[in-house]
Amino acid sequence: MADETAPWQMVEYEGFEIHVAPFQKGPPDESHGLAPPPARYTYVGYVCHPGANPAIPGHAVPFHADGEESFASKDDALYEGVHVGRSIVEGTHPDLTVLPLVTGGV
Repeated sequence: MADETAPWQMVEYEGFEIHVAPFQKGPPDESHGLAPPPARYTYVGYVCHPGANPAIPGHAVPFHADGEESFASKDDALYEGVHVGRSIVEGTHPDLTVLPLVTGGV
């Protein structure tokens, strides 16, 4: 989950850390000789308590962009990733929650 080469960015939110790494989705293949399509971006992320080690099971709630979802820029992908992380912390995400982090004492 914590890829050391990823451009991770962190936002503190309501006592948690939201870590998001935006990256280019399917870099264009320039070997075809045609103009490459515009770059698209996606993200991966996780929510944890400050200072938690996300590599330890149960210490973070991982998330990522859904399926074929992509964004026009790194900033757009980062913005959406942070938005999703906030929804996890707030308890409004339909599938993910920080309750295991809170009740597990991590």
